[in-house]
Amino acid sequence: MAYQRKLGRTADQRKALLRGLVTNLIWYGRIETTEAKAKEVRRIADRMITLAVKECDNTVAATKETHNDKGQLVTLDVVNDAPSKLHARRLMMAYLYDLQEQKKADESKADYKERTKDNKHPVVEKLFREIGPKYKARNAEKNCSGGYTRIYKLGPRRGDAAEMVILELI
Repeated sequence: MAYQRKLGRTADQRKALLRGLVTNLIWYGRIETTEAKAKEVRRIADRMITLAVKECDNTVAATKETHNDKGQLVTLDVVNDAPSKLHARRLMMAYLYDLQEQKKADESKADYKERTKDNKHPVVEKLFREIGPKYKARNAEKNCSGGYTRIYKLGPRRGDAAEMVILELI
C-alpha cells in the first residue's frame, strides 16, 4: 500500500499543495477541494491538531534576573515552553506555511504593526491557543483522539466531474 496518494503531481508539487491546504484549513477552518486531496489533508491536519492537543498546556515557569535601564537588578517571572512543546512547535513551523494576519478595514498601519509585532507564526499560535484547548476539552468528554475534521460531499465539479467536498474542522 502506498504511503500517500500521488494526486497526479510530482513530489515537490504534491508536498507544496498539501502544505498549503493544511495551512489554510487550520487558519480558516474550512476549505473546498477535491475528495482525494481532502482525504490526504485530513490525515496531516489530524496529526498537527493531535500535537497541539497534547502540548497546549505544557509550559514551565521560571524566574529571570536582569538589569533594567537604570542598572537596578529586577526579577521577572517568565513562562516558557517545555522542551516537548518547543519540539512540537518547531515540527509545526517546519511544515505549515507562515500566513500573515490581515489588516482590518478600520485599522491604521501603526496599529496593525503593533498588533502583529510579536506574532511571528500566527498559524502555529492559533493551533496552540485556540484549537488545542478546544479539542482537548472535547476529547476529555469523549475519551478519544483524532477525528477533528468533517467532509461534506458537494457533487461533481463542472468540467472534469471530480468529486468536490468541503473539509472543515469540527
